[in-house]
Amino acid sequence: MRIMGIDYGEKRIGVAISDPLGITAQGLPTIERTNIQKDIQKILNIIREKEVIEIVVGLPKHMNNTLGEKAQAVLAFIDLIKKHVNIPVNTIDERLSTLRAHKAMLEGDLSRKKRKDRVDMIAAQLILQGYLDRIKK
Repeated sequence: MRIMGIDYGEKRIGVAISDPLGITAQGLPTIERTNIQKDIQKILNIIREKEVIEIVVGLPKHMNNTLGEKAQAVLAFIDLIKKHVNIPVNTIDERLSTLRAHKAMLEGDLSRKKRKDRVDMIAAQLILQGYLDRIKK
């Protein structure tokens, strides 16, 4: 039984999944956004295949802790997911997760193309790992 992490974006959805013990986060292939029904279906397929028991979605707050347009889009996405699943869907503050993902990839000396292809997955891993670390305390 695993926990899923999601980095919801306008063009792509980064996805990560915990190991069965809930200790580490591993990235899954990024979902290229097409339309919301297909996007939700892909997420539901992962939930079934990986026996997900909980979802955590990164909530992009402003630095002053307010919610802007992107956060409102994430909350609308969460509402749609909740209509299709009967498991907890939580949020975690994801401020700067994409920036941290880029920084980690630069330190790993990945090419620009590889960074573009992986940034959403790594952001989802960072979101999920932060959540896993928080709930283990």
